[in-house]
Amino acid sequence: MEHPDDDTARRLTALEIKAAFTEDLVDNLNEVIVRQQQQIDLLVREVTDLRRQGSEDGGGATFRSLRDELPPHY
Repeated sequence: MEHPDDDTARRLTALEIKAAFTEDLVDNLNEVIVRQQQQIDLLVREVTDLRRQGSEDGGGATFRSLRDELPPHY
């Protein structure tokens, strides 16, 4: 029969291992979030620049149907 202290030590070790893996996972997820936020910030700047360019070039893009863009063999 196992001693209660042995069982407690085993359970404590298992919890420490889980905590270490969880901490590593949280760190990795945080890095992903930071990278995604940087990408979002870049995209927002690009969209803002494109909108600014469009307003400087005459008030925006004109509407064109995709059917007008079909290649000649259609």
